[in-house]
This record gives sequence, structure tokens and C-alpha cells, in this order.
Amino acid sequence: MFGTRFISEDRGKLYREMREQHGPIAPVTLVGDVPAWLVLGYRELHQITGNPGLFTRDSSVWNMWDQIPPDWPLMPMVGRQPSILYEVGDRHERRSTLVSDALRDVDPFELRTHSEQHADELIDAFCGSARADLVDEYAMQLPALVLARIFGFTGEDGAALVPSINAVVDGSDGAIEGRQYLQRAMGTLLRSRAIAPAGDVATRMQTHPNSGEFSSEEILEDMMVDLIAGHQPTADWISNSLRLMLTDDRFAASLGGGRASVGEAMNEVLWEETPTQNIAGRWTTRDTQLGGRRIQGGDLLVLSFAAANADPHIRPDQHSFTGGNSAFFSFGHGSHRCPYPAQEIAEGIARTGIEVLLDRLPDVDLAVDEEELAWRPSPFLRGLESLPVTFTPTSAVGGR
Repeated sequence: MFGTRFISEDRGKLYREMREQHGPIAPVTLVGDVPAWLVLGYRELHQITGNPGLFTRDSSVWNMWDQIPPDWPLMPMVGRQPSILYEVGDRHERRSTLVSDALRDVDPFELRTHSEQHADELIDAFCGSARADLVDEYAMQLPALVLARIFGFTGEDGAALVPSINAVVDGSDGAIEGRQYLQRAMGTLLRSRAIAPAGDVATRMQTHPNSGEFSSEEILEDMMVDLIAGHQPTADWISNSLRLMLTDDRFAASLGGGRASVGEAMNEVLWEETPTQNIAGRWTTRDTQLGGRRIQGGDLLVLSFAAANADPHIRPDQHSFTGGNSAFFSFGHGSHRCPYPAQEIAEGIARTGIEVLLDRLPDVDLAVDEEELAWRPSPFLRGLESLPVTFTPTSAVGGR
């Protein structure tokens, strides 16, 4: 699963070959020769995510634990942690309600204002140079800045969080230190809001009717999940959409100031280059049959959102334009899907970021041939390493 073909640009071809050879469920090996099942079928993914009793998020039932070393590289993805990601049953439902309600009350006007403000600030930093890397200098900055603001951080404190967030996401040498910094900052914010409440996510997380059921550590962990998991997919959604708009003639009108096709390009990306490609995962609570395969109790299932989105059973014409069809798996499905308010926040940040950039730099163009653009070597996420562009230099606006 971690071979060079899996992280190549033509990952869709690999999924097709796996489906032809194995059907909707393919046996794979993770790093360290750890066996798992890769779920390729749309219907099978729907079945798994809709039946948490049989396909649980609780990794404690995994039948491989006695063979997994403590320093296994994928431990952060499967090891049980005190966050909502690993909660199950009624407790997960109540915890999910807390998180969803705290995010649902984010003011759309405030979200748009923060998104425009930070987008302008980032563009101001490079708009006079005629060149920029829209991944490093823009997409990988904007979501974290906006999310930090709506959570309750000041603009200055939010900016200080960005390097740590990106270190955690990248899994770089500074990932552990970055996570520790985020934990300290989040803890400080939550303690301050316990004393002086405000109209932000941190306050609502602690004052929700369900908050008394969960420890301060659990609330802090859920805030961390919201921040980190909200940042990276949104950053890739921005850069992947900009790449599509700069390389596909169907969206050329957007670069001339049109806005309708911005949403169309964003929707197309969620089908074709979804930021969250594969996740680990689900574990079977008993022996079962799935996609013609005999799955043992305790087996690990890796869910391939990318492969399911391209399943020929639901998309027989892979070359047709998806238009406004939003039946993709990019945000998951079932009780553990990305909360709808979080999805709306991500869409608001991404769309505003793209629109502001195109308004400010209407003649933006790729600085390299499309074939030179490289994807990050990750089997789980889909995002560009860089997106170098050129444009006519312009003056900073100093915020809107």
C-alpha cells in the first residue's frame, strides 16, 4: 500500500486495477507488513459507515495488537486517544452533539470577514513580487488562521499556532513539539474562557449542556481535532481547486472574475482529488461477509474515499463533469462523518480564499508546466507539495 505506485499521480489507475483484480475489497499491507483491507466500493463504504455496531471506530478490538510495536508509524491513526474520533455509542452521539452545536453557532458573516481579512494579509505579503507558492504562502496558512480566530484566539496568537499546526500535519521532526505547543495554547484559551466567556467556539464547548459529561482533557482534545483536522483538508481543498482552475479550460472563466465556476471547481475536486483519500479506519466486531470477502472479527478496514468516489457502479462515465452532484464520500458518512457545521466552515474558508485571491490577482498563472506539479507522498491525503504561480505585481491593500 505504501509503494511508489500508490503515491504516484495516477492513483486512479491503481484503484481501477485493484478493483479489477480483487473487487470492492482488496487485501493490502500497511507499513511494517501489517495486513488490512482497503475498501474500494462506494456501496461497501456506505454499508460500513452506516453500521457502527458491526464496523466500529473502537480500535481496541483489533486482532493485530499483539504484533504492533509501540513506535509503529501509524500508531497516531489507530491508537485509541481521548478525542471524539475514537468514541463510540451513545457517548459519541452526545459528544458529537456538543462539537456540532459549538461549530453551528459560528456566525457566517464573521467567518467571511475573518477569511477575507486573513486572505488579504497573506496576499499583501507577496503581491508585489510577481511570484508566489500558493501552497506554502497561502493555502497552508489561511485555514489555520481563520479557525484560530473563530475558536477564540487573537490574530497574533493564531498566527503563532500556524507553524505548530503544519508540523503536526506534516509529521515532521517538530511534530511532537508542535502538538505540545498546541495543547498548551488550547489549554490556556479554555481556562481563560472559563473565567471570561465570549462568543467563540472555546466558550461554547465549555458551556454546552453536554459539557459536564466530559473531562477538560476530552474537551481540549476535541478542540485540537477540530483545529488540525479542519485545517489540512481545507488547505488542500484550496490548492487543489486552484490547480484545477489553472489547468482545466472548463474553469478558465473563473480567472476572469467569474464566481459561479469557483464552486463548480471545488465540487469537482471533492470527486476527483479529494483531500482526504484514505482513512484508517474501522474494525469488525465479529466475522462477516463484505464485498464477496470473508472478513474476520477484529480485522482493520481502511476506507478509501477516493476509490469510492470513482466507483464505476455509481459513476460509469469517469470523464463526465460532476456539476453540482454532492454524493461524494469526501466528508465521510454515518455517525463519524465530518460534522455538517464543520463542512460548511471549511467550504466558507476555502471559497472565500479562492475568490479573494482571484479578485486580487486576476491574471495569476502557473509558473511551471502542469506536469511539473508534484503531489505530497502520502497514501492518506491528497495535496500538492507546491503551486508556483506568476502574476502582475500589485499593491497591498492593508486589509479590507
